[in-house]
Amino acid sequence: MISRRLSALLATAALAAAAPATAEVTRFEIVSRGPAFQGRSFGAAGPVEMIVGRATFAVDPANPHNQVIADLAQAPRAANGRVEATTDVVILRPRAAAGPLLVELPNRGRVLAIGWMHDAGGSPPGPPSFKDAADAGNGFLFERGVTLVEVGWQGDIRPADGVGMRPPVIAGLTGPARELWTFAEPAPVVRAKLSYPAASPGPAAGKLTVHVTPDAPATSPAGLAFRLVDPTTIEITRPAGLGPRAVYEFNYTATDPAVMGMGFAAVRDVAAFLKFDKTAANPLAASGLPAKAIGLGISQSGRALRDFLYQGFNADEQDRQVFDGMLPVVPGARRSFTNARFAQPGRNPGPQADRLYPIAQFPFAYEATQDPPTGRTDGVLSPCRASKTCPKVIQVDSEYEFWGSQAALNVITPTGQPLPLPPEVRAFMVAGAPHAAAGPTPSQASPACLLSSSPVQWSSLLRALFVGLDQWLGGVQPPASRYPLIPDGALVPPDQAFPPIVPLPYRRQFARAYHVDQTAAGPVIRGAYPVLVPRAGPDGNAIGGVRLPMVAAPRATYTGWNPLRGASGAEDLCTQQGGALPFAPSDAEALMADDSRRSIEELYPTPESYVAKVKAAADELVAARLLLPADAAADVRAAQAGTLAGLGTGR
Repeated sequence: MISRRLSALLATAALAAAAPATAEVTRFEIVSRGPAFQGRSFGAAGPVEMIVGRATFAVDPANPHNQVIADLAQAPRAANGRVEATTDVVILRPRAAAGPLLVELPNRGRVLAIGWMHDAGGSPPGPPSFKDAADAGNGFLFERGVTLVEVGWQGDIRPADGVGMRPPVIAGLTGPARELWTFAEPAPVVRAKLSYPAASPGPAAGKLTVHVTPDAPATSPAGLAFRLVDPTTIEITRPAGLGPRAVYEFNYTATDPAVMGMGFAAVRDVAAFLKFDKTAANPLAASGLPAKAIGLGISQSGRALRDFLYQGFNADEQDRQVFDGMLPVVPGARRSFTNARFAQPGRNPGPQADRLYPIAQFPFAYEATQDPPTGRTDGVLSPCRASKTCPKVIQVDSEYEFWGSQAALNVITPTGQPLPLPPEVRAFMVAGAPHAAAGPTPSQASPACLLSSSPVQWSSLLRALFVGLDQWLGGVQPPASRYPLIPDGALVPPDQAFPPIVPLPYRRQFARAYHVDQTAAGPVIRGAYPVLVPRAGPDGNAIGGVRLPMVAAPRATYTGWNPLRGASGAEDLCTQQGGALPFAPSDAEALMADDSRRSIEELYPTPESYVAKVKAAADELVAARLLLPADAAADVRAAQAGTLAGLGTGR
C-alpha cells in the first residue's frame, strides 16, 4: 500500500497550488560583512566576501507544505497566525560568482565543506571566522565561482557554538524522552545534561538503567542511582566495577519541546530566498541570482539532507524546487532524529553509542520499496516525485558506512533483494576508506583499535563528484555509479566478505539494522533488516566501489572496519575508523607470517613499477571523471616520493 504520508501529499497538492504566494523569510539582518581569508584572491573568481546574517522566517501551519512539521500546530504564533523562528546564515561569495549556490547544512554547527573539499583541516567549534588566507586551503570551490552558504538547521546549537537555529518552544507540553551516556572518567559520581527539562523532580522523574557493554541488555544493578540537580542536570552514582564502555540509559518524562522540525523549513526558506528573491533584502540580488542551487550535507548533516528530501522540504511554500542538485556525503542509508517531539538531531547511532534512536529507519533507499513489518511502500524520493521537485543526487559513502551505517540498504530491498538506483541518483563508495575524507595516517592510529587506521584519503573524489554534479545540472551525464551491488558479486553477507587471511582479525562485526518500535517506555526491537557488506578480493581490498590509486595499486589491505581492541561483540567496531594491514615486504616474510597475500616484492619488483601502476589507476579514474587531472598528478608525485597517503614505496 502507499504510505499515508505520500497520500496526504498527493491529496493536498491542489490546495498548495491555490495557496497565496508569501515571503517565508520576513527579515534578513546583516550582522557583519567584509573580506574573508585576508583578501586572498581565487583566480578569475577574485576575492571572497563573507556575510554573516540572521534570517527570521515564518511558516503558516495551515499550508500543506508545513503540516509535516511535528508539533507546529501547537507552537506559539505571531499576531499574523504564523510560527516564527530565527536562524544563522553565513555566506562566502566570490566577487565573480559564476558558479552554483552551494548550501551546506552545518554539522553540529560547524562548517565542513571547506575542510573536506579544500584539504584545509577541521572546523573548530564556534562561529566561523575564516580570517586567515590558509583557512581556504586549496580554494577549490571559490576558484570555480561557487557561493558557499551555511544555514543553521539544528535547534539545539547555541550561538556561541556555531551556526544554528532558534526554534520556538511549546511550554508545558510533556512526553517521553531518552538519553544515553558513556563516561571515560572513573569517578563514582558523574553529572550529565538532559536534552530537555524533566517534567518531575525526584526519583519519579524517570528510570535509569545501564548496559555493561553496548551489546548487553539494560540492567539495574545494586549501587546504580540518580538524582536531578536541576531540571536539565542529572547526577549519576555508578556501580563499582563498570568500565568506560558501560552505557547509561535514562528514560524520563520531559517537558517544553522545541519545534526542531522547523530547522528543515529554515534551510528550505533561506535557500529559496537566496535563489529567487530579487529585492534588495537578498544580499545576493545586487550581483546576480544564482542559476542553480545544490544542497550539501556531510555525515550528521548528510543524514539530515536525506531527511530534508524525504520529508518533502525540497518544495517551498510556493511549490518551487529549492535544490536542483544534492550531495549527501557519508550518510549511509540513514536519516536524522530531527522532525519529532523531543528530537535530538545530534544523535549518531554507531557501534559504540546512541543505539536504537529513530535514525536507521524505513525507508532506507531512494527508490520506493515495501516494508515487510508494516506493509508500507515508501522511498526517500517519494515526496519529491509527488511534487515534481526531485533534485539530481550524487551520494558518496566511505566503505565504513557499509559496516557502521547500513549503507547497503540503499541498493537492496528490506528483504535483501537487489534494488537498482533510480535515474535521479548516482552513488559511490570509497573502497578501504574511513568515515572522514581527510583520514588519519597510520601514525595516528587509535590505541583502542586493533588495526592501524586506514590512511585512504578521498577529498579528491569529492572534488571530482562536485564537478560531475554541477555538469549534470547543465545537461551533461554524470559519472557512472560505483557502488557495491549484488549482481556484480561485490555486495555479500558478512560471512562471505573476506577470504581467509591469517593476519587479518576479521570477526564479522557490523552495525545491525533493526525494526524498532519507539514506545513510551523506550525502544523495543521487533525484528531486523538484512545488512550486506563489500566483498574483498584475495588481497583483502574491496572489489567494488571507487578504488583510488593507493587502493588500486595497494601496498596493504585497507578495510572499512577496524575491530575494537579486546572486544568481540557483534558490533564492537571502532567508530568511523577503517583499518590497514601492510603487505609483507618480501615473499620470505609472507611465508613466515602465513600471509596468503602477495608481497610487495612480488607486486612491485622496482619502485618504477609501483609508480607505473599508480599512474595507470589515476589515468583510469580521470577517464571515468572520478579524479581531476591535478589530483591525479598529485597522486603520481606522491608515489614517486614514497608518500602516497603515508605509505612508502620502498621494498
